[in-house]
Amino acid sequence: MIRLYDSARGSVVPLDPRDEGAVSIYLCGPTVYDLPHLGHGRHALVWDTLRRWLTFGGLAVRFVSNVTDIDDKIIARADAEHVGEDEITATYEAAWWDALDALGVARPDATPHATAYVDQMIALIERLLALDVAYECEDGIYFDVSRVADYGLLAGQPLESLRAGARVESNPDKRSPLDFALWKNAKFAEPSWSSPFGSGRPGWHTECVVMSLGLLGDDFDLHCGGLDLKFPHHENERAQAVALGRPFARHWAHHGWVMVGGEKMSKSLHNFTSLTDLLAQTDARAYRLLVLRSHYRSPIEVSPATVADAERALARLDALARRFALPALAGEGLEVASGVVWGDEGLALYETVEAAMEDDLDTPSAVAALFEAATRANALADEGATARATELAAALNACCGALGLRLIGDESALDAETLRLVTRRDQARAQREWAVADRYRDDLVARGWVVEDGPGGTVVRRA
Repeated sequence: MIRLYDSARGSVVPLDPRDEGAVSIYLCGPTVYDLPHLGHGRHALVWDTLRRWLTFGGLAVRFVSNVTDIDDKIIARADAEHVGEDEITATYEAAWWDALDALGVARPDATPHATAYVDQMIALIERLLALDVAYECEDGIYFDVSRVADYGLLAGQPLESLRAGARVESNPDKRSPLDFALWKNAKFAEPSWSSPFGSGRPGWHTECVVMSLGLLGDDFDLHCGGLDLKFPHHENERAQAVALGRPFARHWAHHGWVMVGGEKMSKSLHNFTSLTDLLAQTDARAYRLLVLRSHYRSPIEVSPATVADAERALARLDALARRFALPALAGEGLEVASGVVWGDEGLALYETVEAAMEDDLDTPSAVAALFEAATRANALADEGATARATELAAALNACCGALGLRLIGDESALDAETLRLVTRRDQARAQREWAVADRYRDDLVARGWVVEDGPGGTVVRRA
């Protein structure tokens, strides 16, 4: 079983699933008020890689990632643009999925939206009030962190230390600056819901508790996200579950930041480059390879130089795929090892990659092994050892597929965006939405494809 660094334990430990042969994962998803930046791209790629690897090993993975569609930032964006919050969330959620599709990130098994779970959030807050773990202030309802004995576990600091380092609180009604909002009372012209404690909306920290436990059940296996979510967001989620007496995540895992000139990339620092812009300028697979070449817990520097280096490395693998006519793997589908015939050369490579991946998702070592195998496969072919070379190249391709890295050796192989357009066109035709299908045809033609209708659906080929 894979071993991961557990943020709650502060060490690398085996991931021991609740249910034999299955893994349940909850990933904090986007707040849809702006275009995704490169950090969001890394966020999606890291956990897509983990999901793919676990699936490759034969585990049944239940992968849930939410969408926050009500939040202060969404309201502020709608107000600034003089449009409704629904328009903001629809626009930027579409941009999020378009970017992830282009990256070849497999869609989650479930994508709960916060606004669909408000009733359950209200019920949770009522229970916390009944337990005297929450209290009312003039502007809403707050959680009393002093009622959780181990509050600060994920931050690695005790409550008193956190309290001493907290910023000066602007709300004098709060018992502690660390106490957080469960419910925000309604303000003029803002979205609100009715509740037993008045009209308003839930706080951000309450959303994921309800959605993760509702969809994955108590004691689910892994809660993951970025380092910036570890405290206070994940700590506040955990505190609510502890107060309710419900076993929450068995393990916690967090990935490192994307750096630009030595600084964390974030919207608040105004130093982000949109993921959409990057994907318009480079092969999306190069960004995946760049992410894979860095350990998930380490910072990663994204610059024109590091992206260009990843593109050159990707070209080496594509050249191998062309030489050995390797089929394109990965994409929306998740590969499984049980379908691979390894052979001696291939099995040795797989065992090397497996050892790296099982050791805290050591993708840099796994990728290094793949490039060494590419060099060896080419050398074997040059020496006339065709069968051994082909066997090794096929194993390399299978391992790349397990990591979500799609090699393209045949010009007719479909990239992630082309595959998405073909799938959407077939769906539109099946629903007899002919105008929509025609628009997808036009998009494919604009990308340089000849589009034909075959017995199994849309067929594309280069002119």
